Amino acid sequence: MNIRLSPETELTGLAGWAVDLMDTMGAVGAGLAIAAENLFPPLPSEVILPLAGFTASRGDMNLAAAIIWTTIGSVVGALIWYAVGAAVGRDRTRTILAALPLVKMSDVDKAEGWFAKHGVKTIFFGRMIPIFRSFISIPAGVERMSLPVFLLFTGLGSAIWNSVFILLGYQLGQNWDAVEGYIGILQYAVIAAVVIAVAAFVVLRVRSNRRDRERARHRVRRQEPR
Repeated sequence: MNIRLSPETELTGLAGWAVDLMDTMGAVGAGLAIAAENLFPPLPSEVILPLAGFTASRGDMNLAAAIIWTTIGSVVGALIWYAVGAAVGRDRTRTILAALPLVKMSDVDKAEGWFAKHGVKTIFFGRMIPIFRSFISIPAGVERMSLPVFLLFTGLGSAIWNSVFILLGYQLGQNWDAVEGYIGILQYAVIAAVVIAVAAFVVLRVRSNRRDRERARHRVRRQEPR
């Protein structure tokens, strides 16, 4: 198989590596590229998936095989991050978090409770959020989510995400790279939302810590003998 692109869409770097992999190994190569993308988010899945669809539209790759193998690649990558979370473990994670500034263990307890209640939905929908779909598996491993349940909902979420972009590439043909611009906007929106949320958390936590220190000083003053 030889993936031929027009001169203006020739790819280099990481994307070019993915093209070479698909050129050599077909759908299996696309799966390996997506597994690598899950482990190293800078790899451009928004390029790999539509390109796999474009390749299938030319008859150089089976469409169903592209979806199946990229979904397998997604699950394998997620499983590795799950193993990382499981290896670190809950106690070690709590120890690390307790040492961080601005982190209260009461917040960690709430996060654990929230994940215990909504973990399945988090894993399923998290697979469709750019960048963070790579790391959403870590808390699942830390909390030792049931492995069959994790694999099921990781596979379902990944299959939907991968199918959408592969089918877009299939329909767009040589213009498959148009998808990259749209998903790039989505990625920037997600990153901006997270940055704003983190900034808001820091501001609120600093204010909360100041109020706690003021209350502590007032209690000390009231207890001092006159």
